[in-house]
Parts: sequence; C-alpha cells; structure tokens
Amino acid sequence: MSDDAVLTQILAQLKVLQVQQQTIQAKLDALSPEPPSSPTPKPAAAAPATVAAPARSAGLYPGRVNLTTYPDQHGITPYALRWGAADAETRGPVICSRLPSTIKHRNAIGAHSGSYSIYRALSIAMGALSPTHVPDYSNTEPPVSIPPQPAWSDPSKIVSLDPWGHLVPSVFERQIKHEALDVRPSIAVTKAHLKMSELDECVRKGELDVDGKIVVRSPKAVNEDGSPSERDTGVEVLVSKAAVEPVWYLPGVAERFGISESLLRRALFEDTGGMYPELITRPDIKIFLPPIGGLTVYIFGNPAYLSDESKHLTLRVHDECNGSDVFGSDICTCKPYLTYAILESIR
Repeated sequence: MSDDAVLTQILAQLKVLQVQQQTIQAKLDALSPEPPSSPTPKPAAAAPATVAAPARSAGLYPGRVNLTTYPDQHGITPYALRWGAADAETRGPVICSRLPSTIKHRNAIGAHSGSYSIYRALSIAMGALSPTHVPDYSNTEPPVSIPPQPAWSDPSKIVSLDPWGHLVPSVFERQIKHEALDVRPSIAVTKAHLKMSELDECVRKGELDVDGKIVVRSPKAVNEDGSPSERDTGVEVLVSKAAVEPVWYLPGVAERFGISESLLRRALFEDTGGMYPELITRPDIKIFLPPIGGLTVYIFGNPAYLSDESKHLTLRVHDECNGSDVFGSDICTCKPYLTYAILESIR
C-alpha cells in the first residue's frame, strides 16, 4: 500500500473520531465559558518554587488537554496564510501559539524559538515566566534595511524560513495589537562586533588593513589603577547579524527532497515520537516550526549589496563546530576555514 493510501486510510478513520469529538466539544463549549482571551500575566513571584505541583498545574492549565485538532472541527478557523504572496498582508502571519486567544486560529504546527522552546516550557513550569507574557517590541526594528525581494513572492524559492520574520512587529501590527493574536518574530537583526585573535594576528602581519569602516581598532585598555594601558588591544570587525529560526513550508520542503508531502509528514510525526499529531490530522496546515536549532548570518559591509546584482559577493556556508571554532581543538580544520572565510568576506 502506498504512503498516500495509508495516510488516506488514517484520515478516514480520524474523520469518524472527529465527528464524535465535535459533538462532545460543542456540548462542553455550551456548558463552560471560553477562557479569557488575554488573562492578566502573573509576575514570577506569584508562582514560587514552593507551590505544590498540582496547584501550579491547575493554575497554568485549568482546561482540558487538547491533543490535536481537525480541519472541520467546531470553532477551528485558521488565519489565512498564502505562502509566497507578494506582500505581508496578503501572505498573512505565521501563528502556532496555543494561547486561548490564538489556539483556534493557528495556521502553523510546531513551536516558536526552535530548540529554545523546550527551555521556555521549563521556565513556565517553574513559574519564572507567565505563559501569557507579551514581549515589548519597541525599538526592535532591524537597524539595517533588508527589503522584500522577488524570491519572497515565489513559494518554491524560500521553504525553510519566513522571509517576513524580521518585520513581524511592523507588518503584522494590526494582528498583534488589535486582534490579540500571538504573532512572534522568527528573525532578529542587529549590529555586532566580531573579536578574534586570528584577525589581530593578520593585522600585525600586514595581511589585513584597518580601514575604520569594517575593521576598526578595539578600545584602549586600562590598568587596574584606571590609567591608560599601552597594551595592544587588537581590532574588531563591524558586521550586521541575523539570527534565523526555522519555519518550514512543508510542500516546498518535500519537493526539495523529492518526496511526497504526506510521506514527509508521516516521517516527521513518527520519528519525533508522535510529538506533533497535527502533522497527520491537519493536512490543511502547510507550515511547520520544527524544534531544531536555527542559523546565524553575518553580513560584512553594506547589507544593500546583497540585492545588488552588480556587486560580487563572497559567501561561506559554515557548519558551526564548538571543538574547533570555540575551544581551538586541532581535531578538525573548521576554525581555519572559518577564519579564511571571514578574511575573504572582509576583503
């Protein structure tokens, strides 16, 4: 039996359960009022570590457990999302939160923050963070402009990240402030300084110029008594940095690997221990935020050059290696390759 036939058979069986669940849920909804859409967040002190586990659990999760949902389930109205649309409003926000104000409008499976979603869960369970905490996005706009590109409106070009992820607080302000939807950024853009002893050595050898724009002198050191030190503090490299969380468009990911979307969904469901049942029960939802690590982009020079076809760019795709990159181990050659790539990007 083919993978598609197996999935069809599973969905047919789930349809029967769905009808039963809809009937039960309709009765439950009639008996119990909806939880408040925006409950007042409690400070961490309201849930100290000494609170008994049952009491804390009841306070955090007073309702029944919803293991999964179905496309035609009572009250389920996913927010419209058209991957590859030319503008943010038409594309729509990515929503995967299970907060009461958002859960019925989810259009994505998975969890925000990639692998850090596990640490967020631990923080909430310990009482250190309210599950309804709303971040303050003031002054979080990207310090450099990364405007829309033609590839953003082609659903086959970008399939593993949200190209609008760094602009979420501005382009989806209405959904966040006025519709009380839990929409979160998936890309953080900032400016940073790179400091590496290998770059200091290259400057001393005359292999790298201090231009004052990209490569600059580090601030002078001071002695213990506060007087200026004559010690050479080396150089720093000015870069723009983007931290990117994974956001998968499942049809596009499946196409990249040459497999069917149904097979991809089944494999993700089975080999994550059944972590996300909606990979099977919600074929209408095409976005998946996997609980895996993301990536970081370092941009040397003017970020506008990234979309300027007249500019020649240097690119290095580097698989981070703590042993070599961080601790300087010579068990592999990752750090030398990284250093060479940074030098070439600077040049």
